[in-house]
Order: sequence, then C-alpha cells, then structure tokens
Amino acid sequence: MGKVNTVLGPVATEDLGIIAVHEHIGFGLPGCDLDTQWWKKPEEAFEVTIEKLRRFREHGGKTFVDCTGIGNGRDVEYFQVLSRRTGVHIIAVTGFVAGDSALPYFREKPVEYLMDLFIHEITVGIDGTGAKAGAIKVGVSRGGKLSELDKRIYRAAARAALKTGVPIITHLCVDAETAIAIFDEEGLPLDRVLMGHADDGGYLNEDRDNLIADHGGWVGFDTIGYDSEMEGAPYWSRPRQDRVDHFLRFLGKGYVDRALISADANCCALGWPGLKGHSVNYLFEEFLPDLRKAGVSEEVFEQLLVHNPTKFLTMQKPQNIKPSLGRTKQESR
Repeated sequence: MGKVNTVLGPVATEDLGIIAVHEHIGFGLPGCDLDTQWWKKPEEAFEVTIEKLRRFREHGGKTFVDCTGIGNGRDVEYFQVLSRRTGVHIIAVTGFVAGDSALPYFREKPVEYLMDLFIHEITVGIDGTGAKAGAIKVGVSRGGKLSELDKRIYRAAARAALKTGVPIITHLCVDAETAIAIFDEEGLPLDRVLMGHADDGGYLNEDRDNLIADHGGWVGFDTIGYDSEMEGAPYWSRPRQDRVDHFLRFLGKGYVDRALISADANCCALGWPGLKGHSVNYLFEEFLPDLRKAGVSEEVFEQLLVHNPTKFLTMQKPQNIKPSLGRTKQESR
C-alpha cells in the first residue's frame, strides 16, 4: 500500500480517487496581497473557493493538488480548513513556481540550502503546521530557458525527490532537454517528473512532448480551459478545439500511459482577475465531453484521472543522492 502526503496527513493511494494534479486554491506573485485593485475579503474568497471545491466533489473529484509554490499565496492552514469542510484531499507542494518568482531571500541560496528546505517541508512540515508537502514545484523563468537559479532549484528538487520519494511538478515544458539532463545527472528517473503545461499556447512543441514521454516522463496537458474564445483570455490561451486535437494526437501516438490532465485554475485568483468561467470543474463540464464526442472511452478517462496521477504521486522508497562531482560552482553554490 502506497501513501501520499496531504495537508491533513498521509493518505493511502487507494483513497485518492479522481485527481486534479495541477491546480491552485489561489496563486499570485509575491506582493499580490498588497494590490488593492484585486484584494478580496477573506470571507468572499472562502465562499467562492468552497463552492468550486464542493462542485469538484460532486463531479467525483477527490484529490486536489495545489501547485502554489513558496511565496505565491500558499496557505496551508487555509488548505486544512477547506479540506475538512469539503472532504477533498488537498496536496500542498514545496518549491518555487520559477526562479524569477522566488522571493529575493532565496535567490542566492545554494543547492544544498534549497534541498534542505524542500526536505524539511516534506518530512517535518510547512510553516510550523505539521502539514507535509506531497510534491515539489519547479519552473522555467521568463525567456524560455532555465536560468542559473532555475538550474539550482531543479538540482535541489531532484535531490530532495530522491531522498524523500515525492515527485516533481514543473511549470512549463520549455527547455526540456536541459531539465532532462539535470535530472539524469542527479540520478532521478524521469517517471518521477511531471513536465507541465505542454498545452500552453505560447510554448507548443509536439516533438518535445514525444521526447519527454519517450524518456519515461509524464507530459502535463494541464492548462485546460484557457481558451482564446473566452473573454479576457490570457496570453497563454489557445483555441479550444486546437487543444483538444493536440491532446488527441498525443493519445493517438500511444502515450495514454504518459499523460496527465488538469486545468491549472485558481479557485480564487490573487493579484489578477483570473479567467471568468474557468475552474478545475472545466475538466468535467467541458473537456471530457469534448473528448467523449471524439470517441475517447471512459476507461481512458479513468486512467488519466485516477491511475496515472495515483502512480505519479505515490511516494517512493527514499534513495541516496549522487556525489556532486562535475557540477559547476554556479550550479552548486
């Protein structure tokens, strides 16, 4: 029997049910809480969030992975309240959405410091709550290439993943070759990594998606619902049918056992208006019906929403990390 860390304690993998593997209770850049334009009263945010999580539960959803990194609005005590009130398992992450969104305090920290931080939040708890992270978040800074800080975070995450057994979730698949090389150098199998946002409208590359899957990694179609037809659609949106066709092509290549889906939606956006009409429930109310019309079976849906994410999230036996030989001073400092 495997287990996964949730904000209310470890849960057996058999009890995870339908999983939304890349979502947010609320995400914002550091300082967003001081922006009066988008500030919401706590009770208003709570009401909106509870309604969306309860609807998620009505759709059969049981586990919600909150991919909000350190400094981006992660509030584990709030997550605990929401989990108790809705019956939804909430998995929190350690790590950073990307180097350029990390608070300045962390930007010069060495790999060893970052690794120890991640391990502490996985094995001891987050912010003194005792709630342990169930995954590690990493990402690519603006510009489409891993920055030196991103590379340090990736190395720290790989080592922490090995030492604790939790998986890694990336923000964007951009510069995948560099990321794969880092994970390989650190000895982390790519089946412990979800390379996220392959369906992001600004960074499409089907050859890259194939490369990740062929190396045993998980490919995340997890910005589902950011449709360019919707009012106020952000720059990473794309036409609804284009996204569906892209995903169907990926499945058609035989990669159903490498695919993970989610909406990357905010229950209540922080520091920006969010996208009206978009939530985790878009998966059930729009995307799955689109796939049904295309002939995708219920068995495939069960694999995408239950079996694949359960396999990915299940904590593995801790392993030793490789010696830090051959790494540059910049990457190790």
